Amino acid sequence: MGLSFEQYQKRKLISSYFSVVLSIGLVLFLLGILGLLVLNTRKMADHFKEQITISVFLKESAKAVEIDQLQKSLVMADYTKTATYVSKEEAAEKHSEEIGEDFIEYLGYNPLKNSIDVHFNAAFVAPDQIDTIAKELAAKEYVHEVTYDKLLVELVSDNVKKIGFWILVASGIFTFIAVLLINSSIRLSIYSKRFIIKTMQMVGATKSFIRRPFIWTNVQLGMLGAFIALLALGGVLYYTNSNFPDLGLLDDSSLLVLLVVAVFGLGILISLISTYFATQRFLNLRTDELYY
Repeated sequence: MGLSFEQYQKRKLISSYFSVVLSIGLVLFLLGILGLLVLNTRKMADHFKEQITISVFLKESAKAVEIDQLQKSLVMADYTKTATYVSKEEAAEKHSEEIGEDFIEYLGYNPLKNSIDVHFNAAFVAPDQIDTIAKELAAKEYVHEVTYDKLLVELVSDNVKKIGFWILVASGIFTFIAVLLINSSIRLSIYSKRFIIKTMQMVGATKSFIRRPFIWTNVQLGMLGAFIALLALGGVLYYTNSNFPDLGLLDDSSLLVLLVVAVFGLGILISLISTYFATQRFLNLRTDELYY
């Protein structure tokens, strides 16, 4: 009978520890995802900004030396990420693939023009800056026109600011919820041992002596939960980087180290603080209040 009760208590203890580790792991995983978004918001925003293209269409009279000089000057410009020359033959071939038929054969001539496609560095992707650069390029004698999607530039610029703000707000809210959830899990775990706490106090154990093993145990559970969360985050990072390599999520090792330290630190810190206050609460209760 005694052995059966002891096994029951052991299973109950393991179940309690498992629920604490699982709740800490899940919450820290969600916080880690938000952390990744916060740390990589700028990088992702820059990635989308740098997909915007302006096309510099050249006149038929443009000389090869002028085109070459223009391309070189664009490549060397601070605002340029890439500047690629596209001949009208290449443009026609690409256009034919997109529409699924040879329009040159139908028209009898190639109406397209030679062009240089320019991708900007993210820092220069703003409506005013691109408009100024486009006007400067269009003013050249051998340039026919400069085109780009003005509406897209405005939308990207506006939405990047809004997304960054709301990600920070969401991170703050979820961090608060995470603290509450982990705190609740630890308090429930300690609640089941409230009589042990009071018994130890009644036989003369000091508050710090009683708190110490509870704090150490839950800090260990917090570390285990953080480790599980980091494994899950590693899987998400690997999958995302494999499918979207252009984002370069694994390129910045300092950010990854910061994320690991933050998740691990939160797991330890929240567990320590929650355990301290939970044990303190039961230490301050009268014996008759333990039943409510």
